[in-house]
Amino acid sequence: MKFGGTSVGKPQRMKEVAILVTKDEESKIVVLSALSGTTNALVEISESLAHGDRNTAKQQIDALHEHYKKFISELLNNDASLQKANGVLNEHFEFLTIILKISFSEALNKDILAQGELLSTKIFSIYLEEMNVDHVLLPALDFMTIDIYDEPQVGTIKVKLAQLLQKNKDKKIFITQGYICRNARGEVDNLKRGGSDYSASLIAAAVTVTVCEIWTDIDGMHNNDPRIVDKTYPIEQLSFEEAAELAYFGAKILHPASIWPAHFYNVPVRLLNTMDPSAKGTLITEKAGSNGAKAVAAKDGITAIRVKSSRMLLAYGFLRKVFEVFEKYRTSIDMITTSEVAVSVTIDNDVSLPDIIKELEPFGTIETDSNQTLVSVVGNEIEETNDVMKKLFDAIEPIPVRMVSYGGSKHNVTLLIDRQYKEQTLQLLNKGLFGL
Repeated sequence: MKFGGTSVGKPQRMKEVAILVTKDEESKIVVLSALSGTTNALVEISESLAHGDRNTAKQQIDALHEHYKKFISELLNNDASLQKANGVLNEHFEFLTIILKISFSEALNKDILAQGELLSTKIFSIYLEEMNVDHVLLPALDFMTIDIYDEPQVGTIKVKLAQLLQKNKDKKIFITQGYICRNARGEVDNLKRGGSDYSASLIAAAVTVTVCEIWTDIDGMHNNDPRIVDKTYPIEQLSFEEAAELAYFGAKILHPASIWPAHFYNVPVRLLNTMDPSAKGTLITEKAGSNGAKAVAAKDGITAIRVKSSRMLLAYGFLRKVFEVFEKYRTSIDMITTSEVAVSVTIDNDVSLPDIIKELEPFGTIETDSNQTLVSVVGNEIEETNDVMKKLFDAIEPIPVRMVSYGGSKHNVTLLIDRQYKEQTLQLLNKGLFGL
């Protein structure tokens, strides 16, 4: 059971999480994110230190400490629990205060960002103790590891976690941190933003659980972005492939990387709502449940790169050379289209863009468009479902489309548009595909 930041972000919500965790006798591993807002606050502290602004960093640390003191005072009832929780706060905020005197580094930044999950799990553990709930706090830093390429080591996680669970085989409830891990050097690191979903899926795969539950503040994966489109509904069932496509192409409810461990080890995933536990949510399994267009997702921050070369494009090995440039700079390609004289690709990470362009220039003329958005229509066997393509393109007739990807997957059609048309496109697709 993984609970996100909004699910534990207020004392009352943390109490509700405790009710969900203890509602039956099943053995369970509970993965917690940092309290909502904490990771952002820690990022700001880190940025202040990186710029040498220690006074601002001190003010930010003190403000966060006050927030946590208020939180535990509303969460806990007896003096012993409050004393213990204040001890935890003092320990972590003393660390944050000490780093004001230390030279900033990337390793220190990772230590700072880990404080949120460490605090939320320790506070939750103290609350469970106060409620006389028997449980064990399992430090994620004792088992969650990544290699030199920042990829999780599932085999190692499996062995280490099995040993920890065996030591506590008489216990039913285990609490651990999402997001944080150790890297190949043994330093504190993380699974990047949204990584608590990833943590839960990796743990589910390592232990081969019956189900991996992702609890958030919305009742499942919706057919469109409810922040932009008024009329949306939760999808009852998705296949792993459909869910992976939606997560990758922008559905915010699920971290894109969190599908593959569950898929590989065939662990069903349920997306559930902490605010409405009785809601059905979304079940993700091997089976799709139904065919046709099921959902639309959008991903911002896309850069399109076109390589125009009438001389080289049809030459043997040309595409391989283009892709090797992106491989060299560890930049993944979202989408690709080719014509007789050009190849166009999209990327969502432009950190290495100047270097990539420089290395592509010998191949031909390079054009780039930034501030683009990928809009993906996802559904099982979408290419074989009557009228989907007609409805899709009829719906978006007023929208200038930059690229289209169709046929690379049975489960999606992807469009590249300028960011300014995103809201209009999502609304038009909601009406044209789902009649809403």
